[in-house]
Amino acid sequence: MRPTLREKLNYRFERFLSKGGSAIFISLLVVFVGGFILLISLRFLLLYFFPDLEYNGKGFLYEIWLIFLQMTDPGNMNQDNLSPTWLKITTVLAGVIGVILLSMLIAFITTFLEGMLYEFRKGRGKIIESDHTLILGWNERVVDIIRELILANESEKRASVVVLSTEDKEMMDDMIAKRLPDTKTTAIITTTGDYANVNELKRVNVTDVKSIIILANCSESAKEEVKMLSDIQSIKSIMAIHSCQGEVNELPIIVEIFNDSKRELISYFNDDSIIAIDSWEIMGKLLVQTSLTSGLEMVYNEILSFDGGEMYFYEPENWNKTNFYELPFHFKDGVPIGVFNEEEGLVLRPPEDKHMEKGDQVLILAEDDSTIEFQVEKFISPIVKTMPDRRLAQVEKKILILGWHSVAEIFICESHDYLLEGSQFDIMIQEPNEELNEKVKWLKEEYPNFNINLIQEDTMVLDSLAARNPFSYNNIIILSQELKDSTPDKIDSDTLIILLLLRKLKPEHDDIKTKIITQVLNSENQEIITQTDVDDFIISNKLITMILAQLSEEPQIKTMYDDIFSEEGSEIYVKPANLYFDDFPQKMRFADAIGHCFQREEICIGIRKGNLGKDHDANFGVKLNLPKDEMIEIQADDFFVVLSEDEL
Repeated sequence: MRPTLREKLNYRFERFLSKGGSAIFISLLVVFVGGFILLISLRFLLLYFFPDLEYNGKGFLYEIWLIFLQMTDPGNMNQDNLSPTWLKITTVLAGVIGVILLSMLIAFITTFLEGMLYEFRKGRGKIIESDHTLILGWNERVVDIIRELILANESEKRASVVVLSTEDKEMMDDMIAKRLPDTKTTAIITTTGDYANVNELKRVNVTDVKSIIILANCSESAKEEVKMLSDIQSIKSIMAIHSCQGEVNELPIIVEIFNDSKRELISYFNDDSIIAIDSWEIMGKLLVQTSLTSGLEMVYNEILSFDGGEMYFYEPENWNKTNFYELPFHFKDGVPIGVFNEEEGLVLRPPEDKHMEKGDQVLILAEDDSTIEFQVEKFISPIVKTMPDRRLAQVEKKILILGWHSVAEIFICESHDYLLEGSQFDIMIQEPNEELNEKVKWLKEEYPNFNINLIQEDTMVLDSLAARNPFSYNNIIILSQELKDSTPDKIDSDTLIILLLLRKLKPEHDDIKTKIITQVLNSENQEIITQTDVDDFIISNKLITMILAQLSEEPQIKTMYDDIFSEEGSEIYVKPANLYFDDFPQKMRFADAIGHCFQREEICIGIRKGNLGKDHDANFGVKLNLPKDEMIEIQADDFFVVLSEDEL
């Protein structure tokens, strides 16, 4: 059945109005003009056929003006009080039409303004920033990432960070304002939208950004299908970023990916600018290293943060063929730890015969890039003392894991490269699910040389903990107590309760060798945790945010992470001072400590004072990159922070 003319007109009108506010405004304007012309025509006809109705003698132009005034403001109808009755008909019609149109116009303006304010609140406007850091997505780490970027931008007059996520803009703004009241020189702009959409990325000026960080939109403890969806969203975002640049990516992209297969998929882009990291794999490896050497988290906290010493790549005009192990004494600020060039990549602790050539960049721990300056002549020479021939002995270890997290699986797998055969892992959790049972079964089959046990007990009951005799273990590692997705504050609260129970169970004597290591998710809980007897704590979210922020500023630094977070090559250790001296105290300059550690083929980057191991204000005793001429006193309970091949 063919549509009627009326149906066609209605359809066209509906289509026109669907275009939005401008169409509505045009429609109201057309109705107003049409009504105005109709009333003028009617008044003209009345005056033309009945000249006696003319009462004011001011001409027809004045009549037109009266109609306009009466339509725009019905209060002007009183100007026709003396007009004849027939003319009053046009006056009444002008007033009625004016009231109707005026009401519609006020409603339209009100609705339009509300919509405009709604769009402002939702952050739907175009972002015209340039050279900004773009964060795509939102999770519990985003505020800590922004905090690190603020520190990194302190030396700039004006910097900006743009956050594009599907979260509500008001919620994002409120959280950032609450936790970051002072953003210094960095402007924080939030906006709502689908960050895998090409048009949304163009809206935030993606082609002019400095770098991009793509966050996972769920936590590590989420279900596998949820994490898979997060990975897919991240990959779609990378594809959309490529599309915005004409399929040729020129931007550093740092992306969180959970699944190994999806991380492998990103490698198909064949783009070195895209860095996919598994945050929790890094945490698992760090957990192993922390279980071997105390204080390591504070060292990484110092190195990875933009507040304090940082890692830089540096090359002067001429190295003068200086031997690498002489370099520390040519820099007033900074301790070189590796060499990077196009042929070999990054080599930490290069061979002793390495002489610096043109094209070599040194990876150096320094206070700031502005303070790094190579001096052709040494400004200080180390005084080297006799080094005892002493190494740490490897022993079997008993490790008690309270709770479970996927980081524990990585911890056990990585321990295979560090711990002796026969080491024991007891996993204690109240309600292990089928997935955990299968995981433990797989670990037993994969690592038959380890003794791995799953114990179904409530870790938050004093008697259950006491029955395990926890202080008979070398290490106690406290992780999430619930296998389901929990908030960081809930996990940290459970951790705090367990720490208090362990303190109650701790024997009175001082020869306890058990090291308590806990994972802290929310950095704001750090101060509370330090009031317990915990030996080491890893602030997971904070450490990961530091890595993400630093990679966004210097993607090349990933080569260092790949090395120090693996068993092969060099890693950072905090080693007891009794490996380096026979008697104490020892007084020396920091330059002397660097030269002394070279005898063990190690690079000393700092010290840890044992008597300050529990002092939060003193960074738990960790001091890195001291002035070369600063005198330090080494006691028997102190430690050297070194880059070494192993922990022995």
